[in-house]
Amino acid sequence: MGGVKNDTSSIAHRAIALLDLTELNDHATEADVASLCARAVGPHGSVAAVCVWPRHVALAVRKLAGTGVRIATVVNFPLGENSIDDVVELARTAQADGADEIDLVLPYRAFLAGDHARAAAMVAALRVAIPAGSGKKLKVILETGELVELAVIRAAAELAIRNGADFIKTSTGKTPVSATLAATEVMLQVIHDLDPAVGLKPSGGIRTLSDATAHLAQADKIMGADWATASTFRFGASGLLTALEAAIDGDTNVSSKSAY
Repeated sequence: MGGVKNDTSSIAHRAIALLDLTELNDHATEADVASLCARAVGPHGSVAAVCVWPRHVALAVRKLAGTGVRIATVVNFPLGENSIDDVVELARTAQADGADEIDLVLPYRAFLAGDHARAAAMVAALRVAIPAGSGKKLKVILETGELVELAVIRAAAELAIRNGADFIKTSTGKTPVSATLAATEVMLQVIHDLDPAVGLKPSGGIRTLSDATAHLAQADKIMGADWATASTFRFGASGLLTALEAAIDGDTNVSSKSAY
């Protein structure tokens, strides 16, 4: 049993270091964000990043100064229907406020309707607004639960990477279907084939140590055991941390009920 516990603890520690701890509830308050930031540096190590609304970026920067935890925010979120100019302006403002990472929702409805040019233009414009080599990251949310078909997910992943994405991400967490292993398998295959330096972020519906373990095992199998680090792999979740900490502490009755 000791070996099983040590294995469980090792996986949970690994997952915590890859977590984008998230507060994207529609009515999130400054108090909610302060609480999130306090949890980001915990007894079992720090998460990779916190992900908050653009209006909360400056607060998160202040709360996490000196911790090494990165600050992520979202644009064109969650519907993917804002104008390119508005999205670029919001991304620039968020960076000025201290954001390290911008999670952009691909215009997935336009993409599904066959307007791949609009989707490509959005990603390319954000790539210009978030200069490569700046240390900032552009993470493109495909909304795989709405794309549905694996061939469509593959095409969206290829488009995002070819237009400058540093990460491709499954979901906003705001749709009925979020991250699935079928979707992430296709995304990892595209990363493997096009550019292994690009990262993957499964997000939405990842609630338990078992969920995290399955996604990490998949990444290890497709990309190799040393690939999934904080620079190439993240979990987007709000409640997963509770389950991971419980696994380390030996409380097998705890699991997250968060939707994101």
